[in-house]
Amino acid sequence: MDVIDEHLALDGKRILELGCGRAELTRAIASTGHNRQVLALEVDEVQHALHQQITDLDNVEFRLAGAEDIPADDNSVDVVFMFKSLHHVPEELMAKSFEEISRVLRPGGYAYISEPVFAGDFNEILRLFHDEQSVREAAFNAIRVAVDSGRFELADELFFNTPMRFENFSDFEEKVIGATHTDHQLSAGLHEQVRSSFEQHMGNDGAHFVMPIRVDLLRKPLS
Repeated sequence: MDVIDEHLALDGKRILELGCGRAELTRAIASTGHNRQVLALEVDEVQHALHQQITDLDNVEFRLAGAEDIPADDNSVDVVFMFKSLHHVPEELMAKSFEEISRVLRPGGYAYISEPVFAGDFNEILRLFHDEQSVREAAFNAIRVAVDSGRFELADELFFNTPMRFENFSDFEEKVIGATHTDHQLSAGLHEQVRSSFEQHMGNDGAHFVMPIRVDLLRKPLS
């Protein structure tokens, strides 16, 4: 949120979040500032069902939809957010997703595309059962193509580390291995290998990691 607040003015804006997941950042964006209207989309039906139980975010509309088919009018959105969700879009739909983002953004509007860099201790554990190298590379390439095509201008490129903490391996299992957007099937041997790798990072107050993040801040041209 510090990075967002430093680079984008959100008050009075119509905001679209693509792939809102557990809606943690949705809540942070919607609950701060003034007069922010948020349309939050998710393709995971389990998470979407949980979103329907949220009753304290009157300025947020949750919809079951993907980035390749956004339920919004042309030139109706000021800011689009994708928080670590672009690489979850099927590779064959990434270009279409950027077409849709461009369609709904007002001229001069911004797309904040946040993606994890394929590096770091947490990534080394994750790749044991869910290697995302190819899809993350595809996501970065889709961003490059969207800029090279003239559909967007690259306003800024940002790098920072996001802290992560898990209380124990059970917490990691629930939040990562058990993520509802992907059906992770681990054999007993692989499960033990993941547990052993994770336990190497346990301390007195849990396991701490940093996730390196790259943000491409794109702007839709005025004409």
